[in-house]
Amino acid sequence: MKSNPPGTTPASVRVNRWPRALALGVLAASGAAFIAGCSHAPDEAAGAAAVTARNVTLTPPQRQHIHLQAVAAGAFHASVHTTGRVDFDNERATSVLAPFTGPVTRLLVAPGDTVARGQVLATVDSSDFAAALGAYSKALVAARNARRIADMDADLVKHDGVSAREAAQASTDAASAEADRDAALQALRALGVDPGTIQAIQSGRPVAHAGGAIRAPIAGTVVERLITPGQLLQAGSTACFTVADLSRMWVMAQVTPAELAAVHVGDSAEITTSAAGAAPLTGTVTNIGGVVNADTGLIDVRVAVDNRDGLLKKQMYVDVALRAQQASHALLVPASAVLRDDENLPFVYVAEADGGFARQHVTLGDRSRDDVAIRDGLKAGQQVVVDGGIFVQFLQNQ
Repeated sequence: MKSNPPGTTPASVRVNRWPRALALGVLAASGAAFIAGCSHAPDEAAGAAAVTARNVTLTPPQRQHIHLQAVAAGAFHASVHTTGRVDFDNERATSVLAPFTGPVTRLLVAPGDTVARGQVLATVDSSDFAAALGAYSKALVAARNARRIADMDADLVKHDGVSAREAAQASTDAASAEADRDAALQALRALGVDPGTIQAIQSGRPVAHAGGAIRAPIAGTVVERLITPGQLLQAGSTACFTVADLSRMWVMAQVTPAELAAVHVGDSAEITTSAAGAAPLTGTVTNIGGVVNADTGLIDVRVAVDNRDGLLKKQMYVDVALRAQQASHALLVPASAVLRDDENLPFVYVAEADGGFARQHVTLGDRSRDDVAIRDGLKAGQQVVVDGGIFVQFLQNQ
């Protein structure tokens, strides 16, 4: 066996003589590792590994630094902690396409403006618009004339002035002309022609202008303006604006397949942003994805959040805590009681009959706020260290 040179200390001894500050730093890091790992550890199994570390006996002054709590069964609502990305509520947001072809003559709104349904967003010099107005005017006149002729023939046929066949043909012609009129009117409405212009045509008054107007299809906020003055628009294909109702937003959270069992539609969610001093927002799970993302291995969970204060912005990243509606039952201990060893396995310190404290490895279940469910390793009534475990761990490593 190789001996150490004179004046040196064996490695096994040097490990136990680390400076106190360094040892505390390592222990604090191990505690932080638990907090980071506990929120995603419902399937973690440590097993009932044999405890090789010696028990810790504390002096009365040292005993004052720790607090114990009895392990007890209780009801809890499982929670899953994850991150999410903010998006528009797609049921309250729309892309506004150009309804006709022509160059933009005027822009009337800017991003951030609040608009009402039907409000004009931009005007376009469009021949399509003028052609639609003319088509409706002609169809209106043709329908009126055809109906007048049909009514006259219906009266004449009673006095043998025209044949029944001629009267029937006039009635058919009138119905066809009225159908063309109604189709032309629907085309104007699809182009966003205002009711005042339509009424002017119906009453035979001249139309003030033949320019087209792009109108907001819903009330909300202009979040994107994609066109510029003079730009040539193509009917049905050029995206002009995006209008969204920002009073409600979606948060797209992601969970692992193992966590999916704890998430259901209708569960509540707590959304926390990075804004200083901002209170958490409350949301509701409205949809759970049906596929696993091939790149991340995660599943999308959609959360609808009230955003009347405007705190959430699209593409913002937030912290999400999903909380199950249905209560579960298990042995519970505070999350502060659980530490991790050198192999990152969770354990707690259990009070022994002789007054000492022993490590007991545990199998963790779901987490509920500040408590963690214990699947295996503890029994109801056992006393565990819930405050001061890092201190006990430091003493045990001396």
